[in-house]
Amino acid sequence: MPFYDLKCDKCNEEFNIMAKMSDREQKLIKCPKCGSVDLSAVFKSVSIIQSHKQEGPQCPNFGACGGCCGH
Repeated sequence: MPFYDLKCDKCNEEFNIMAKMSDREQKLIKCPKCGSVDLSAVFKSVSIIQSHKQEGPQCPNFGACGGCCGH
């Protein structure tokens, strides 16, 4: 189930909720403050965390050189 950042059109309360797509489409999600189902999507910045497999010793100065020294 996806998370939604929503804003109530009635009381302006912003909240985040995990819900089914069908719950949002069928207006089954309610504002936690006033109970209204008149909600709008709020678009916020997205953070992406990338992990990678380490393949051997990494440069001890990686933070300074960014790996350009070849270690």
